[in-house]
Amino acid sequence: MNKDFDLFMSQLQETNQTLDFFCDFDKIAANVADVEMSLNTLNYLIGKDDLTKGVEDIWKRDAKAFEVMGILIAIRDEGNKPVVDGEGNVVLLNTYFESPAKVVEFLEGTGLSEIFKSRRIKSLVDYVFGIETGLDTNARKNRSGHIMENTVAKIFRDNGITFRQEVYSTEFPELTVLGTDKKRFDFFVETDSKKYLIEVNFYSGGGSKLNEVARAYTELAPKVNSVNGYEFVWITDGVGWVSARNKLEEAYKTIPSVYNLTNITDFIDGLK
Repeated sequence: MNKDFDLFMSQLQETNQTLDFFCDFDKIAANVADVEMSLNTLNYLIGKDDLTKGVEDIWKRDAKAFEVMGILIAIRDEGNKPVVDGEGNVVLLNTYFESPAKVVEFLEGTGLSEIFKSRRIKSLVDYVFGIETGLDTNARKNRSGHIMENTVAKIFRDNGITFRQEVYSTEFPELTVLGTDKKRFDFFVETDSKKYLIEVNFYSGGGSKLNEVARAYTELAPKVNSVNGYEFVWITDGVGWVSARNKLEEAYKTIPSVYNLTNITDFIDGLK
């Protein structure tokens, strides 16, 4: 078993990131489109020496245009963001968009006033596209998991394996051992002799979550496997597991079916 686990660890891949991992430009463009009309209205302020008058001019025509200004400092949920005002009071950011004077205070306090006056920004739409691109990097951790799911799905398809994705335990009344919790499995594969409930993930970096995942699956697998005709399968990869080697080894010894992207062929052969 130790020898097999050492081999398993040696097979872990450094990354599963393809070029489309880094930015989801469709989502970015959609986020920008949601505020584009207001941003084009606010473009009126660029190059204005008298921002107070510029703000008042816009306010008379479309006061709601200022409601999108949180994104100019990389904050999407501006209504719920608490900040400290110039007098030391904690206020919500959207209170700065309730009057022309408060808008000017926002522009001066954030430093945007100088950016506008100096014309360092030529188009707020382009500027916000850049901000949204930066904010989108926060979603990369989730994308890594989706890439892993797509990779496993492709392997299944290429090998003629029929499968379903995102299947809930409530579909299987036999799994009373899981209690009343609604557990979602990434994949479900059924053969003539067995039903496989499969979880997949990929970790290129370490962290406490890896220990939690290994512990959770160590507890989950025996429950699923105790039900006749069911088997829990865990397909995981990534050098992030090096930092959680001990916990992964414990899971590896407890869960009969643990695979990575290299030895997943063993699982495929078994299904065939």
